Amino acid sequence: MPVKSVTVRVPAKVNLQLSVGPREADGFHNVVTVFQAISIYDDVKVTLSEPKSGVSISITGDQTHGVPTDDSNLAIKATALLAKEYDLEIDAHIEIKKSIPVAGGMAGGSADAAATIIAIDYLYSLGMNREEMSEIAAKLGSDVPFMLNGGTAIGTGHGDQLTSALSRGTYHWVLALSSVGLSTPAVYAECDRLRSESEISQPQTNELLMQALLAADPKSVGKNLVNDLQAAACSLRPALRLVLDVGQEYGALGALVSGSGPTVAFLVSDEEAALDLAVALTASGVVGSVARAYGPVAGAKVLT
Repeated sequence: MPVKSVTVRVPAKVNLQLSVGPREADGFHNVVTVFQAISIYDDVKVTLSEPKSGVSISITGDQTHGVPTDDSNLAIKATALLAKEYDLEIDAHIEIKKSIPVAGGMAGGSADAAATIIAIDYLYSLGMNREEMSEIAAKLGSDVPFMLNGGTAIGTGHGDQLTSALSRGTYHWVLALSSVGLSTPAVYAECDRLRSESEISQPQTNELLMQALLAADPKSVGKNLVNDLQAAACSLRPALRLVLDVGQEYGALGALVSGSGPTVAFLVSDEEAALDLAVALTASGVVGSVARAYGPVAGAKVLT
């Protein structure tokens, strides 16, 4: 009997480095980023439906606010792209159980797109290899290819040209979540505005960060976290500065806004320190909600 349904689990990400080059003629920016996949997950269940019924979607879980349920959802865009690429009639229902915050700088939408690619490949026996999946993924967004693979990786170009990073050890994170997302294009536009008088060079990999990851040295990793979009995110959402200050005051090894924000990621030394910081942040009253996670973890995978 052909398989009718599959569930794919996919992680969130944090950016340990996000260095942003000048705005190019096409309106985009070249970046160098170091991604790490962390243990907060969405589960994407795809179930084949009646012929000619098309693709439908439903969202459940604890991070549903603001998730689109129309054709703008990246999971639906993934099915449309695969249908076109492989000349398929896709009739399916996508159910996304969300734990990754929406518009939080943690690639929640990109994660769901990556999971959908794997699910459709599985259900329709397309036999895609990782390279073919990554090509499809890159057309959907610069973070999508990384969500297929997970782990720790360096992204260049628009972030979609990936190289595995030499990284050892496990890293413990405390995440200060916001109830209201930030628009990635708005954050990039603000970054351009803030830097309009400056000479911006092409981004480079942070060698001190790479050495710290290779040495499994969380203290040094914490010192070398960097995000060129952080000033822009804080400009659009000034309360983020207070969140960053409070977390570091309570003993984080390092802190940064993840991606385009507004999630703030704090690196700590171990699980016990993560629990202590989570309690302190919650008690401080400056954070809406807090999550704990560790990384790196694997990318999107079929649940058996």
